[in-house]
Amino acid sequence: MQMQMNKTEAKQVGAGASHIRRRDRYIFSLIGIPIIIIFSAVCLLPFWLIVASSFESESQIIRNGYTLWPREFTLESYRLALENPMAILRAYGVTALITVTGTFLSVFINTMTGYVLSRKDFHHRNPVSYFFFFTTLFSGGLVPWYILIVNYLNLKNSLLAIILPGILSVWYILLVKGFMQGIPHEITESAKIDGAGDFKIFYSLIIPLSKPVVATITLFSALAYWNDWYNCMLFVSNKDLYTLQYFLHNLIQSARMVREMLTDATVEIASIPIESMKMSLTVIVTGPIIFLYPFIQRYFVSGLTIGAVKG
Repeated sequence: MQMQMNKTEAKQVGAGASHIRRRDRYIFSLIGIPIIIIFSAVCLLPFWLIVASSFESESQIIRNGYTLWPREFTLESYRLALENPMAILRAYGVTALITVTGTFLSVFINTMTGYVLSRKDFHHRNPVSYFFFFTTLFSGGLVPWYILIVNYLNLKNSLLAIILPGILSVWYILLVKGFMQGIPHEITESAKIDGAGDFKIFYSLIIPLSKPVVATITLFSALAYWNDWYNCMLFVSNKDLYTLQYFLHNLIQSARMVREMLTDATVEIASIPIESMKMSLTVIVTGPIIFLYPFIQRYFVSGLTIGAVKG
């Protein structure tokens, strides 16, 4: 009899807990889903504003500012931005080459460095880690860096001048180190007993287990290389080697100078769509890199948070 009463009480407690969970889930959905929808709309609003303004006429932007729907639809800004399609395609090719090559080298070097610093059998990992961290506090400055790239490495007007500065990142190394420290050391020990070397262990065991953090630094590296224009401005004067960002930056500057000269000559300012062309160029530049994120978003959050917490 006592056992039957205990079973009945346990069922009642379980049913009550299940009811509470369903109620909490319903309340969370009722409150959380609208908040997420509103937050998502707020995040998407700037992108929609850029796209809509890229189809707006210059006169309407000057008169009424940026709007969420074009009052006077026009493709003039895209026509001017794509007036020289071969130059755009060449800049796209240079940027794509730099992004792919730089991202691969960056991920390769940073993951290997982070893996070495995470190994417990590497007795000098703390001094070496401090050496890397010290560089985040102090640097030589722009002038010594420029002299090193141009005079000593002779990389003026070379794509390596754009690729090499972004390969090594201390933040990526610390992120990878923190993540890989969470991988059991027994895995590498058992692989060594089976006769696997360090490179075999790294590629066959460590990298597959580190997909979240690898995907995270891959995204960061790709974005950094894709959006880089500063290094191109410093080290590249050959127009055939201009990156997409710097090429479009020069296009905007040239259009602004032409409009200023026409303004001095009392020509209508709105005839050159500077403001709408900024938006159209933003769409042209950011479009391809946006498609990279959906493929790695499932790894992104876990790789960033786990590496940060354990680091």
